[in-house]
Amino acid sequence: MMTKDASASDAMAADAMGPVHQVLRDVWGYDSFRPLQEVSIRSVLDRRDSLTVLPTGGGKSLCFQSPALCMDGMAVVVSPLISLMKDQVDALRACGVDAAFINSSLTQAEKRTVADQIRAGKTKLLYVAPERLLSNRMLEFLHQTPISFFAIDEAHCISNWGHDFRPEYRGLRILKEQFPAAAVHAYTATASQPVRDDIVSQLGLQQAEVLVGDFDRPNLTYRMLRANGRLQQVVDVIERHRGESGIVYCISRKEVERTAAALNQLGTVALPYHAGMSDEDRKQSQDAFIKETCDVIVATVAFGMGIDKSNVRFVVHAGMPKSIEHYQQESGRAGRDGLESECVLIYSGGDVVTWKKIMQGDSQSSGSGALQSLEAINQLCGSPVCRHKALVEYFGQSYTHENCGACDFCLDEIELVDDPITLSQKILSCVLRVQERFGATHVAKILVGSTEQRIVQLGHDKLSTHGLLIDDGLNAVRMWIDQLVQQSYLQRTGEYQILSLSESGRRLLHRDGDPRLSVPGKAKRTRNRTVSVDSWDGVDRGLFEALRSKRSAIASQNNVPAYIVFGDATLRELARVRPATLEAFGKIKGVGDRKLADFGEAFLELIRSYCESHNLETNVKTPLAPTTTVAPPRAVLPNANSMAAFDNFRRGESIEEVAEKLGRAVSTVVGYLQDYLRQEKITDSSPWVDEQTRDRILGNLQLIEEGRIKPMFEFFEGKISYEAIRIVLTCHQNSETPAAS
Repeated sequence: MMTKDASASDAMAADAMGPVHQVLRDVWGYDSFRPLQEVSIRSVLDRRDSLTVLPTGGGKSLCFQSPALCMDGMAVVVSPLISLMKDQVDALRACGVDAAFINSSLTQAEKRTVADQIRAGKTKLLYVAPERLLSNRMLEFLHQTPISFFAIDEAHCISNWGHDFRPEYRGLRILKEQFPAAAVHAYTATASQPVRDDIVSQLGLQQAEVLVGDFDRPNLTYRMLRANGRLQQVVDVIERHRGESGIVYCISRKEVERTAAALNQLGTVALPYHAGMSDEDRKQSQDAFIKETCDVIVATVAFGMGIDKSNVRFVVHAGMPKSIEHYQQESGRAGRDGLESECVLIYSGGDVVTWKKIMQGDSQSSGSGALQSLEAINQLCGSPVCRHKALVEYFGQSYTHENCGACDFCLDEIELVDDPITLSQKILSCVLRVQERFGATHVAKILVGSTEQRIVQLGHDKLSTHGLLIDDGLNAVRMWIDQLVQQSYLQRTGEYQILSLSESGRRLLHRDGDPRLSVPGKAKRTRNRTVSVDSWDGVDRGLFEALRSKRSAIASQNNVPAYIVFGDATLRELARVRPATLEAFGKIKGVGDRKLADFGEAFLELIRSYCESHNLETNVKTPLAPTTTVAPPRAVLPNANSMAAFDNFRRGESIEEVAEKLGRAVSTVVGYLQDYLRQEKITDSSPWVDEQTRDRILGNLQLIEEGRIKPMFEFFEGKISYEAIRIVLTCHQNSETPAAS
């Protein structure tokens, strides 16, 4: 009996999901939901209150948009920002969905038109702000309208435990009282357990199903760098993503203005965004970013919640955020389309001081909880640990992968000191020698042998630990002290942040512990990803760029963001499959019926023309699910100095000319040239090595022993230089390695 009942229940559930799957295919052009999306949608169809926590990029909007199209009545979506409402409604309308919003950006005539459409039963989703929804006039209006359900987007705003608390969200509890027949569903990207409990309580959800997705974002590569020429570090990231969209977060408005101005001087189209700008200026910056007339937005945390842009390829924090919750939300704005993206956090000890000063003037963020959150992100920044594992476990989930393959630690980019226990003992001993009465800077100065007046007056130049780390430098010692604090071997207390040993620190003095201390300023260059994400496999880059240009033109013509036309994942698939017919075009993921009708012919014409002129095959057969294939190792990225020389090589300048211009040794510039050759996949070495020398090198490849070129150099008795051998071998390797498309 139980088996039959279960089977009948499963069959009914499958029947209920059938129309939703059809809507997903016809409207959005996708074949299946992700597992948690499907469970969340069932809650909506069952009219059962729910809370769904899906990290940014997890597709939480589909959890309420798709069932809304399959249910009688109109779904009401609560959204906190005008820009977010507009973007979501624009995206829905582009897919042929009858959606609308009501907010202060509409004229009275436009509001009347929306009301008339709702009365006529033509609107399936209505977006409103919480304060407008709770007005008596709006509540009266909605009582006259069949409501399918209420969806509370950005639901963490209701909780004062959350990182974006908004008092106006508290009034939403009235929905359960005013509309007892309508279920209420809450959605957010970031919520710890206390926040989840608070959301359910504050909204008055009844027997709510609480669904929490995987907090891991495997398509994101995390890097956390100690500040060392912060602007240059920001530029390095931008250079790796030239021509792609990115966000640079700064702590203060002044830093936003300075950074944006500097980036523009360096040739990057960047615009500022912060709360001190006028509404109109902020809107212009945001519109330029959304419509891709600027590549980079430089912003404070005032920017982001209202951004639904799917193809942000990098997020840089040019300063530590004030909590892991903020970092998860802000870094999560990269790669919402599921494609590989980079998140770099550049931090220093001074960032903690800056945030504490800001918190002192902010009554909402000055409590012990805020300080604990600040300490948690500070500890994460300086600890050499897997970033994916640390983030996932912070939110209460387990992480089973031994190596994420997508962070600076797991990519082996962090150089660790050889004997961290002995080094730690020296630092801990110094803290004890000053009787645990001084801060980090003073202790560091003793260790590097400073003889400044205060140290001499206190007699600290006579300590046995004075000058123990004189060869390492003050910055390195300060970094190690911070890392020992972050790993709980040292602790800071009081207004002056006095250092003292913890219990684990005292055990470490007896070599009982496992500290991890990084080598300052050094990073290995291994950057091979092992995560499964949509890759560039089989994608024609030239066609992809042509499709991007076509997308931008259509978006500009329709006055909508470019990603609303098609996302980057769809463009990559088009450039991979190269469909030649409307039928084939309609099978591409992300192409629904409305978009096929609106944009299909325009893109097909471009694809046909490009393939004809480049003699390319169309309707290419590809694996059914490219997103589940393992991406090939990511190419080693050249450093900033190498990239600075690329333009010189492109202009045909010789190695000697580049060396003179850059003030570098010839051997160093040859290294830059090798990076350039690898990056550009160049197979012809003739601009740098004559044909006869090249042939002699290639004719004696058997002399290369396990990658060592010294045997070949000795065979030629020094008549062919190491530099020439390296250049020819690099070009030869490029010719043997299939070009990554």
